[in-house]
Amino acid sequence: MNRPLRILVIGAHPDDCELKAGGVTALYRQAGHHVTFVSVSCGNAGHHRLAPTELAALRKTETEAVARLMGINYIIMGQNDGEVLPTLELRRQMIALIRKEQPDLVLTHRPNDYHPDHRGTSQVVADAAYLLIVPNIVPEVPALRENPVIMYLSDNFQKPTLFDPAVVVDVTPVFESILDQLACHACQFGQWLPYTMLKPEVEGPAAIRQAAQDFYEAFNGPLATRFRQQIEATYGKEKAPKVQFIEAFEPCEYGAPLTAENKKILFPFLP
Repeated sequence: MNRPLRILVIGAHPDDCELKAGGVTALYRQAGHHVTFVSVSCGNAGHHRLAPTELAALRKTETEAVARLMGINYIIMGQNDGEVLPTLELRRQMIALIRKEQPDLVLTHRPNDYHPDHRGTSQVVADAAYLLIVPNIVPEVPALRENPVIMYLSDNFQKPTLFDPAVVVDVTPVFESILDQLACHACQFGQWLPYTMLKPEVEGPAAIRQAAQDFYEAFNGPLATRFRQQIEATYGKEKAPKVQFIEAFEPCEYGAPLTAENKKILFPFLP
C-alpha cells in the first residue's frame, strides 16, 4: 500500500477509544497514518455533580485536547449517554460516517459487554457493515467498493464467548502517550471513576495522570499476562518478557476478513 492507512476507532463514549486503542493510535501516528476517533454518545451522563448539558460541553473540550495532542480527528455523534440503541436512524448515520472516513480498519466494542452503550455501538457497526457497499442505502453518500476490516477491542467478559485476539501489539514503548491521552479526560479519571469506585476525587494534572495510570494498569495491565503465549508467538521468547502492556484485537465476522496478507499491511508495526 503506497498511501497512509486510515484507521477508524468507534467507541461508545469519550475516552473509550483512548483506553483500548490509544497505544496503536500512537504507533500509527508515529508512522504518519491517519486516525479518527468516534464517540457515539456525547458522554453527558457520566458524572455525579455536573448536569448533562454542562458535562457534554466539558467532554467535548476534553476530546478536542486529545485530537490536538495526537493529531487526529475526533467525532462525537451526539447520542445521549446511556441511550445508545442500534436504531435505523443511527445505522444510517453510521453508514454515512464510515463511508466518509473510508477506513482500511475499523476497531469497536464487542457485542457482549457490561455497558448497554458498548453493546449498542457494536451492534450498529455490525448492522452497517455489509450495507456500506450497497449504493441504494444512504444514497446521498457514495457507497464503498470494498468493506473495511472490522475488529473488536479487548474486554474481560466471558459469556457468551471469551475475547479471542488474532493481533496483539506491544504498546509498552508508547505507554506515556496512552497516559497523556487518558489524562485529557480529567472529569472522568479525576472525578467520575473515583466516585464509581468509592474513592476520593483527585485534582491537578499530576494527580489526574496518576489516577489514569492506576486505572489503566488495573484495567488493561492483565492483558499481557493473559495473552503471554500470543505475545511470544508475535515477538519471540526473548522479547516477550519485556512486553508489559499490550492492546489486542479480535476479528469481527462482518466486513472484510483479516488475512495473513492484510494483517501485515494493517498492523505495520508488528515484527
